[in-house]
Amino acid sequence: MVSHAVVVQLIGATRTRAGLTVNAKLDKRQYPIKVKVTTEEMAFMNLEPNAFHGEWNYTISRPSHQNMKSKRCPCYC
Repeated sequence: MVSHAVVVQLIGATRTRAGLTVNAKLDKRQYPIKVKVTTEEMAFMNLEPNAFHGEWNYTISRPSHQNMKSKRCPCYC
């Protein structure tokens, strides 16, 4: 990686054959580290792995709130 700016520019230059474009900007905010995500929270996220490198590529579907048992909703709704 040369710089964050180069990475953001490369991501922003992404185009698909169908015409999808990507908008990207660098987020310089500070985020907490070592946040533990529970099994229930991961299940709530509805991640569907892609056939090609599913550990990296996945689809996120809309959450199902009726499946949540805890008061902490990961989507902050």
